[in-house]
Amino acid sequence: MADRKKETAVVVSQEELADGIFSMWIQTEAAKDAKPGQFLSVYTEDGTKLLPRPISICEIDREMGRIRIVYRVTGTDTGTEQFSKKKAGDTIPVIGPLGNGFPLERAEGRKAFLIGGGIGVPPILELAKQLPCEKQIIVGYRDSRTFLREQFEKNGTVYISTEDGSVGTRGNVMNAIAENGLSADIIFACGPTPMLRAIKAYAAEQNVECYLSLEERMACGIGACLACVCKSKEKDHHTNVNNKRICKDGPVFLSTEVEIG
Repeated sequence: MADRKKETAVVVSQEELADGIFSMWIQTEAAKDAKPGQFLSVYTEDGTKLLPRPISICEIDREMGRIRIVYRVTGTDTGTEQFSKKKAGDTIPVIGPLGNGFPLERAEGRKAFLIGGGIGVPPILELAKQLPCEKQIIVGYRDSRTFLREQFEKNGTVYISTEDGSVGTRGNVMNAIAENGLSADIIFACGPTPMLRAIKAYAAEQNVECYLSLEERMACGIGACLACVCKSKEKDHHTNVNNKRICKDGPVFLSTEVEIG
């Protein structure tokens, strides 16, 4: 992958989808070759916050040269809080697309689970739009604010879990799979570590090919600082130890390649 340069993207629109969950469309060169599962490093214009925030790509509009990012605001006076104040016409510095995406070709002719939990839900949307196969979309939310649900329903059969039981299955995505008696030949998933750990175990038990997008806090986003490593089966050529850099080698990994902390 060629080195990516920082560019000044333009905000096309922004809206709040649920409490603290924002959706932003931006005009960006990254739309030319972005893939489902990749991410953007998004910068604030605040000199005290030097490191970018990695945000997964939710949707890609190649024709219009636009990318949609959906993110959660974490705390006040943070990068994400500053992003949430952006309006149409404002500019925002970004680098991308970064990382590797989901291997779409592996799904051809197969029956897939597309699983997203929490802020791991958004990157599943572009994946659902592009995958060339039968799709069962299993998404987990905290409560009834099931953001992106309508878009998912246009792109596959949707099953929902909520922690409070207000919509769909009470519990998590694994509970929804069990309750609905679902099965698949291949799995693509993104979400918090406990969810990915459970999915990895399920895939091993069922002998199903499985790809996980790891949600680790990154720093540089380009593999130089080694702040976002995970344990791996093989030795890393960069460090000669058993780890992978999530931002550079991932964020998508074959589940058998990595250990989930």
